Amino acid sequence: MEISTLTTYHCLAFAWYFFITYSIAHVRTEERPSEVFLYGGQWKYLTVLNLVLQTVFYGVSFLADVLRLIKKLRCAKCVISSRDLLFSVLAFPVSTFVSISFWTLYTYNRELVYPKSLDGVIPLWLNHAMHTAVLPFAVLEILAMPHRYPAKKKGVILLGFVAFLYISWVLWIYSVTGEWVYPLFALFSPAGLAAFFAGSLATVIAFYNFGEFLNRMIWGQSKFCF
Repeated sequence: MEISTLTTYHCLAFAWYFFITYSIAHVRTEERPSEVFLYGGQWKYLTVLNLVLQTVFYGVSFLADVLRLIKKLRCAKCVISSRDLLFSVLAFPVSTFVSISFWTLYTYNRELVYPKSLDGVIPLWLNHAMHTAVLPFAVLEILAMPHRYPAKKKGVILLGFVAFLYISWVLWIYSVTGEWVYPLFALFSPAGLAAFFAGSLATVIAFYNFGEFLNRMIWGQSKFCF
């Protein structure tokens, strides 16, 4: 894409994700099902954290485009590196994981991830904005422009560290409230839950590798080390 077209696209994507994040963050308190919005509020859900991540990513992307347009190349270089790192390590694999895992579990038994009580709180369009649209947005970003991936070991370590932080947050919430973030987790024994978390981490790493593969197939080799 031309830089002006990319700037427009990233601006619109940033506005979209900002609007969706604002919408879910301002669900009226009196409408929130008590069994869903407890300790940690919306910020315990990977879906909502992913919306924040995507908002930040597209904001950084828009800033990088603007700096390129006004010829501030020295500043743009640093911002572009941050943009590519955000996309490769987090934005693509996490959004892909959120969309595919959510709809897989929803199809199997929606009460495990998205209780029916939420239907009266979160409109259908917002549900699809959070869980469906994130995947085509991620794929479109790969098609729109090349992204430089870090060395594989460093990328996987960074992704694993972020996954560890989220799992720690989930376990902390359980230790405080005695309730799991997702009802699904209550079905597992401690060993089964550890295996589930390990499998989820392996899946999100596979999505990271898939994003790198797509980027390389479409745009050729484009790596950077740091």
